[in-house]
Amino acid sequence: MSQNRTDIESDIHPIIASRWSPRAFDQERCVETEKLLSCIEAARWSSSCFGDEPWRFIVAEKASNPNGWQQMLATLAEKNQLWAQHAPVLILACAANNFSQNGKPNRWGQYDTGQAMMALALQATSTGLITHSMGGFDPAAAVATFNITDDFTPMSVTAVGYPGAIETLDEGFRTTETTPRKRKPISEIAFTTWNRSWNSEEQI
Repeated sequence: MSQNRTDIESDIHPIIASRWSPRAFDQERCVETEKLLSCIEAARWSSSCFGDEPWRFIVAEKASNPNGWQQMLATLAEKNQLWAQHAPVLILACAANNFSQNGKPNRWGQYDTGQAMMALALQATSTGLITHSMGGFDPAAAVATFNITDDFTPMSVTAVGYPGAIETLDEGFRTTETTPRKRKPISEIAFTTWNRSWNSEEQI
């Protein structure tokens, strides 16, 4: 799917290794309903604190709901609109502020919603789709446009579609699109105590 290969320190599933966040979408190809449904189904089965399922998704398909899609696009930061305008599907993810079972604050709701979106992204990757999640959008505009109640917080907008030609992107995006991905080494993110590196060999 991409020439942006990730240097890995240990074997991981190919779907995880190949998932990334491109900006070049094929604007001529719609996402089949069955595939989009499978992505949302994957998100539905994500884990959540107390099984509360705090996520809600507003799905805007360009082909079947052009007005809603255009409204969703308008909430994005101008720079994101430059490439997201070619994505056939935009999904707004919202997280519940409180538990549905008792109304108490759910500080894990946003975390769980993020997990659900990763499940969606991995399912999309497994079907040949690409996704790109954005924090660059106007939450207040999203709330007003889509009548989101105040017990939910808009978290991200994710573009979904098929890979497109890099040449369709503005020149400023092309370098980012072709630059190999990098990640911090495991030694900088996994610890036995804060800032003391975890080493799997030492644990055996």
